[in-house]
Amino acid sequence: MRASERVYASLREEIVSWRLQPGAVLSEVEQAERLGVSRTPLREAFGRLVSDGLAVVGKGRTLVVSALSAPDLVHLFELREALEVQQARLAARRGTREVFGALAERFARAGGLVGEREAYYALVAELDAALDEAAASPYLLRALTTLRTHTARARRLSHDNPERLARAAAEHALIARAVAERDETLAAHATAVHLRTSLDTILTSLADDGRASDPAPTHTPGATR
Repeated sequence: MRASERVYASLREEIVSWRLQPGAVLSEVEQAERLGVSRTPLREAFGRLVSDGLAVVGKGRTLVVSALSAPDLVHLFELREALEVQQARLAARRGTREVFGALAERFARAGGLVGEREAYYALVAELDAALDEAAASPYLLRALTTLRTHTARARRLSHDNPERLARAAAEHALIARAVAERDETLAAHATAVHLRTSLDTILTSLADDGRASDPAPTHTPGATR
C-alpha cells in the first residue's frame, strides 16, 4: 500500500470514528510526525479527505475536520433517500430470493446482536453488499460508496441507542423481505421509512447533546490549533 493511501485510510477511520472530531485542525507538521510520513503523501491524503468532504479549509487556510451540523445531516439523508430508495427498487427487480430471504430471517433474529454493536453493523454491511450486487448499477454504486463514509460518521451521533437498533433491525428485515418477494413498492417505501426514522433519531440525539450547530475547532492528539 502506498504511503498516501495508508495515511488516507488512517485519517479517514479516525474521522469516521470521531477520534478526530469536527473542527480538529489537521497540522501537516504534527500529522506527518505522528503517522511517520513525509509531507508529500500527507498532502495527497489531505487532498482526498477534502474531495470526500471530510476536511475543509478553515481560518488562516488551515485544514480542519468538517462539521456535521443538523442541516448537513438533512442534506445527507435527502441524497441517501434518493439513491437508496432507487437501489431498493432495482434490487427487488433483479435480486435473488434466497439471498434476501436469508438476510430477512437473520435480521428478524438480530435482537441478540443489538448489544454487540460491531456484529450488528457487520450484518447491515452484508445487506448493503447484497443490495449493491442485486441492483447491478455501477454508477449508483459509485455514488453510494462515497456517501457511506458520511453515513458511518453520522451513525455515531445516535449513540447506538439499543431501542433504536432493535427497531432498525426490524426495518432492515422488512426491506430484505420485500426484496426477496420482488415487491418494488414495499422495498422502496420500507427504505424511505427507515431513513427518515434514522434521521429523526440522529437529529434528536444531536439536539440533546447541544451539538445542533457547527462546533468550534478543537484540540485532539496529533492536531494543533
